[in-house]
Amino acid sequence: MKVIFSAEQLRHKPAQILSSGVLIDSPEKPGRAETLLQAAMAAGLEHEKPNDYGPAPLAAVHTARYLTFLENIHTRWLRIPGASTDVLPNIHPDTRDVVYPKSAVGQVGYHVFDGAAPITADTWDSARWSAWCAVHAAEEVLHGASSCYSLSRPPGHHATSDLAGGFCYLNNSAIAAEVLRGKHDRVAILDVDVHHGNGTQNIFYERDDVLTVSLHADPVRFYPFFWGAANESGKGRGAGFNINLPLERGTADADYLIVLDKALARIAEFKPGALVVALGLDAFVGDPFAGLALTTEGFGCVAERIESLHLPTVLVQEGGYPCEQLGDNLAAFLQPFNTDSATT
Repeated sequence: MKVIFSAEQLRHKPAQILSSGVLIDSPEKPGRAETLLQAAMAAGLEHEKPNDYGPAPLAAVHTARYLTFLENIHTRWLRIPGASTDVLPNIHPDTRDVVYPKSAVGQVGYHVFDGAAPITADTWDSARWSAWCAVHAAEEVLHGASSCYSLSRPPGHHATSDLAGGFCYLNNSAIAAEVLRGKHDRVAILDVDVHHGNGTQNIFYERDDVLTVSLHADPVRFYPFFWGAANESGKGRGAGFNINLPLERGTADADYLIVLDKALARIAEFKPGALVVALGLDAFVGDPFAGLALTTEGFGCVAERIESLHLPTVLVQEGGYPCEQLGDNLAAFLQPFNTDSATT
């Protein structure tokens, strides 16, 4: 199996994020990607740099206005007298149905929903290469690989079609799913990050061709707070095609696997042609966000059950933050997928 990663993804280095009213060092550091790459290669994966796929796969998921914003906002921001080095919002509209501002400050408030997605001079370039990793991995699967690992950094599952947040700018998992939809009538996305993938849900909420399923810490007391409840099941044509399975804080391997089996049964019922796994390793018991309590062995069990669906699978990296076992957790998850077999 291949690991898709580009060194350009390391350039995005936000200094601080806003958390609970305090500016803190960002846990989403370039070093986490370096750790994951080393672990993937030590596990026997072949490293390959993605192609430059241009704007088309990004535009298949994100609005033109949002992409223009991401590309240009840092340059515009620095023209403001006394502006911070990194772009951070300080005002938000209470609805999306508002006049779109011309002001850089107003557009930041419109397009960035929290203080955990600072935009630096290099964010746009790193985010594009992160997304192109997902595109490349999906292309590998479309051309016969049974699975491929996209080491996407910065991550993506909190990004909607026109909103950044939670370390996320471009929704890599959604972009991979759209690439797979070029061949398959139905595609499923299974999100195992500790945080609900609110951006992925938002993008596909009214569609029935992409099933979105998420296991995550219950948002009633956990980020992203406003999305991820069990009653959010889709709308219009998408009714019944969004499945949220919120878990109690501290849920460990045995109980997690019971809920995972329910998720996999729904995916099997959907009969997708391919699967995207939004791979968060932050459900680990020792992760700094302390939401769930999976063990390293538990990640291996989760992967074994997902792999048993025998679907062409794109693994897209989401969360998973600095801790001693981060590389081991990735290796445990990759092992069941790391075969030389290919789909035909």
